[in-house]
Amino acid sequence: MNDFILFNPTRIVFGRDSFAQLSSLVPGSARILVTYGGGSIKRNGVYDRIARVLSGRNWQEFGGIEPNPDYATLMRAVELVRRERIDFLLAVGGGSTLDGTKFISAAACYEGDPWQILVDHGASIRRAIPMGTVLTLPATGSEANPTGVISRRETGEKYHFGAEPCFPVFSVLDPQTMDSLPPRQLANGLVDAYVHVVEQYLTYPSRAPLQDRQAEGILSTLIEVAPAVLADPPQYDARAALMWCATQALNGLIGAGVPQDWATHMIGHELTALYGLDHGVTLAIVLPGVLRDQLERKSAKLRQYGRRVFGVDDAFAAIERTEAFFRSVGVPTRLSEHAVDATDAALKVRRRFEARGTRLGEHGDLDASAASRILMMRK
Repeated sequence: MNDFILFNPTRIVFGRDSFAQLSSLVPGSARILVTYGGGSIKRNGVYDRIARVLSGRNWQEFGGIEPNPDYATLMRAVELVRRERIDFLLAVGGGSTLDGTKFISAAACYEGDPWQILVDHGASIRRAIPMGTVLTLPATGSEANPTGVISRRETGEKYHFGAEPCFPVFSVLDPQTMDSLPPRQLANGLVDAYVHVVEQYLTYPSRAPLQDRQAEGILSTLIEVAPAVLADPPQYDARAALMWCATQALNGLIGAGVPQDWATHMIGHELTALYGLDHGVTLAIVLPGVLRDQLERKSAKLRQYGRRVFGVDDAFAAIERTEAFFRSVGVPTRLSEHAVDATDAALKVRRRFEARGTRLGEHGDLDASAASRILMMRK
């Protein structure tokens, strides 16, 4: 295990009716901007609860943050924040709203072209407006980390960024907010949380037994609760488990001091940018290809994963069980099932990675050719 510094200042308020604490968490004298997505919070009652909490406060709202939040939309929010001298942001929604709000918080303070925040992946961020979150869709772990992913639809680009000032001050996690979510979003959340864990775990042995067991515990829990998460009527305990798993998957704990991969995510981001596929869908497509392509190099951890999570002592069987899990929650795992031509995808992603000199994986040697090869496996 490598040396590391783990820093996470986010206060997590978890559980049934945790909204009750929101009034004490949001600064009383703040000029507040509430951000949200397509308006589902107005249909499921979450917006009304937020409005009651903020009654009498100085607050405004900015809605319409898209899945895979768009740079142009977020820049309109940045203009509003600057014009109205907003000094606290409250993001209400899933990972896209939270990610977009992190960008708003940093861009509003940024001196220069905010696009640079994404080009340098957050390295130039020095300040950000404080923000809190109310999570309604567990998946990305954005409620407990300082990172985000932003798209620029006019150019077909999608970049990740992260910086310490972008940690949420607090995050309210009430599993009851998931009750109105459709199965597609719940399934994507299961896949996203699962792959976050895999990207930090399925690399090579690094003498980190506790992190391994923590990762395996999250994976096993997600597999166990998945059927109940998707059940109708909603089952609170299962959805609470998913929400907590998603937070633990990407709050920095299981990845502390261990090698990490992230090739699946980076290739997946390109599929979203090019074809508009859901983020969770791209992960379910790409991960089995990455694991098969890197079977020999990842074999030790794949066998450990197979034994401890699926009860199989075979690396290839572990990959097959992983893909079967994605399909069991209703997420197709082949490009053709989403009307995407593998040859077209492989060529476009290869060109993009060649232009950027992209190199991925825990060894830093998966290049544009490797990405193309992996996508051709996912016809």
